[in-house]
Amino acid sequence: MIVFDRLWKTMEQKGVSTYFLREKCGIDSKTVRRLKANENIETKTLDKICCALDCGLDDIAEYIND
Repeated sequence: MIVFDRLWKTMEQKGVSTYFLREKCGIDSKTVRRLKANENIETKTLDKICCALDCGLDDIAEYIND
């Protein structure tokens, strides 16, 4: 399972809010909700987030083996 707990930590460290994701990155509120619920999202969304936060994929997502 892929979880996005690291995303929220990275955002906090960089002083970025979900408003920033929605308004500056073009990520809609439905996708933000999906991220919070650790649901599936498109890879292009991950790319947008990494570009906006100037970080790598491992800074926003983690695979956890159940």
